[in-house]
Amino acid sequence: MTYDFQLRLLPEQAYTKSAITDYIAAEKGINRGNITHVRVLRRSIDARQRTIYVNLTVRVYENERPEDQLFEEIAYRNVDGCPQVVVVGAGPAGLFAALRLIELGVRPVVVERGKDVHSRRKDVGAISKTQEIDSESNYCFGEGGAGAFSDGKLFTRSKKRGNVEKILRVFCQHGANPSILIDAHPHIGTNKLPGIIESMRHTIQNCGGEVHFQTKMTGLLIHGNKVEGITTADGREFRGQVILATGHSARDVYQLLHSRQIEIAPKGIAVGVRLEHPAILIDRIQYHNKEGKGKYLPPAEYSYVMQAGGRGVYSFCMCPGGTVVPAASGPEQVVVNGMSAAERNSPWSNSGMVVETRPEDLQDTSLIDADAKIFINTMLAAEGQEWLADSPLAMMQFQAYLEKLTWQQSNRHQTAPAQRMADFVNKRVSGSLPTSSYQPGLIISPLHFWLPKFISTRLQEGFRHFGKHAHGFLTNEATMIAIETRTSSPVRILRDPASLQHIRIEGLFPCGEGAGYAGGIVSAGIDGERCAEMASQTILT
Repeated sequence: MTYDFQLRLLPEQAYTKSAITDYIAAEKGINRGNITHVRVLRRSIDARQRTIYVNLTVRVYENERPEDQLFEEIAYRNVDGCPQVVVVGAGPAGLFAALRLIELGVRPVVVERGKDVHSRRKDVGAISKTQEIDSESNYCFGEGGAGAFSDGKLFTRSKKRGNVEKILRVFCQHGANPSILIDAHPHIGTNKLPGIIESMRHTIQNCGGEVHFQTKMTGLLIHGNKVEGITTADGREFRGQVILATGHSARDVYQLLHSRQIEIAPKGIAVGVRLEHPAILIDRIQYHNKEGKGKYLPPAEYSYVMQAGGRGVYSFCMCPGGTVVPAASGPEQVVVNGMSAAERNSPWSNSGMVVETRPEDLQDTSLIDADAKIFINTMLAAEGQEWLADSPLAMMQFQAYLEKLTWQQSNRHQTAPAQRMADFVNKRVSGSLPTSSYQPGLIISPLHFWLPKFISTRLQEGFRHFGKHAHGFLTNEATMIAIETRTSSPVRILRDPASLQHIRIEGLFPCGEGAGYAGGIVSAGIDGERCAEMASQTILT
């Protein structure tokens, strides 16, 4: 016989199987000797009060053995010789699109501009040593996409868009720890993701699909209003309908679409910094305990949000026990991001602290001053472009301006401009900086002075607000590291909500975060599956 129970336990009980079993026997009236197994189905931490509790959903087996399989595996068929779809990009959206195509009997041909995940990892590691960025193999481009080096966080609020559990099961089938099916805020860890991503690629190839690395899409084959394939930098053509899953940093793709009059629109982004605290300080604040997380609890997470001047100020992509990494995708850029290993055992915790920025903000002359416009136009002139505040590319160009401005402030290296948190709020230049996880190094910089005022003043207001509600959060022990700009795509590629095809180009399926329809690994995976399903319908019916 089996029973499902909702339990609310102290951490020392919740993370020990024998303690859970003892509690069930005592509180539920089941003979301890008859309990043959206890399986945890769901787990979440409630840290709202001084006493920390862990909420569990458990399945208790009395006098019977549990089923061997923790989850139902997906059946992938051989699609060699089947109709094919071209998938541009091997990030979460592209990989999940390819796997779903195989499920449905369609052959995916995946085209990825970057390198395979292991070769890519070497290029990423070299950034700290050489201070140079490989424009085709970095934190943004390559197998696994930006998500491969940003902790593998799998929490999403996009539960109405598709089957979240299915995405998690696919990860488990390819080597992820089944604990991601249990935890309320699951994560895989940057050190574990490469092997899982590689396993997903092997499934695609073993089932008859293709994966081409270092193969950059440079054009679309369009006849009339129908896409028939793509062209690549090495002169090849790949034929079929196209799932365009190029990620949020593929600026050349946005420029290509704009030049071909393929409808796109500017989309709001969020701009700010990476904020790095000592991990023990965040543990103390979140767990209300001067000893920190103690023996049983995981490194603490936080999530803060407020409104300042009509725009959201919020934490983003929080990495407990993590590191800050250089995430530029080309020369003359400084961009930062965060990641954590599976163990989350770094001495630091960080998050993006960002301000909502909308397309209409760029048309407000009081926000974008004359000096900024001169800077942007000078930058764009080198590429034969012009700054137009109402252009579909305006947010992307503003993003690029901020990254180049930060690069100049860093003495034209990947050393990142930084300032102590309380100094920033009080508009003081920092005399020194705390030790940091950021490997290329930090340079003292007055962020309060050179960041756009509509960003810096809102961040200052947000930090004051967060500091009032979390005593100790606003501190000079924390470091602000500039600049966080790649929170989401600055462009939306317009598509029909019913067919998921582009509003005018038949057979073109803009997909995932880069197309403006996702915001993280799981939501990108869900969108990839949805695009694969719609593409398959047009082929197989």
